[in-house]
Amino acid sequence: MVSDTNDLMKKGTSFLEDGKYEDALDCFDKILASNPNNPDIWNKKGVTLRSMGRYDEAIECFNKSLEISHKDVDAS
Repeated sequence: MVSDTNDLMKKGTSFLEDGKYEDALDCFDKILASNPNNPDIWNKKGVTLRSMGRYDEAIECFNKSLEISHKDVDAS
């Protein structure tokens, strides 16, 4: 489970960096399906959505990240 999450995180981050936003979003959504309380993934999803121009959804993800971890400076 942890290795699957780590693999998906690496793939998602790589897709995000390569501009393959739909693929990145798919990876982050898969992680969140089994681990919805991970603020880092909510933040990555927000960054991905922002990159896609989906700003309202991105803000929701950043807010979710902050709800989970008030100290998440990346989401603020």
